[in-house]
Amino acid sequence: MKVRIPDSMKGGPQNMQGMIKQAQKMQDDMAALQEELDAREYEVSAGGGVVTIKINGKKEVQSIEIKPEIVDPDDIEMLSDVLVAGINEAIKKVEETNSTEMEKITGNMGLPGMPGLF
Repeated sequence: MKVRIPDSMKGGPQNMQGMIKQAQKMQDDMAALQEELDAREYEVSAGGGVVTIKINGKKEVQSIEIKPEIVDPDDIEMLSDVLVAGINEAIKKVEETNSTEMEKITGNMGLPGMPGLF
């Protein structure tokens, strides 16, 4: 059985040093981007705008604004449902943004069976 060595792995120690430098740069770029993403703030509305959630890139809810017309003492369940939907949408927005931004650096370098490894 023959094992084929990819061209990217040929070239001995010099090529390995280059690969290590590239990996280190990518790691540094990812750390800087993660810091920037953590500092971002997002605003998401739910229930047709009656609830507004502000969340940061660390997925920490900063504030929730509730318009009076959604507050019905006889229907607390609806308010609860709108809050849950809004918070989940805010978290989804942060995750999608983080994923999209990281893929710009990594080129989605996952290995087969392990997507997004880096």
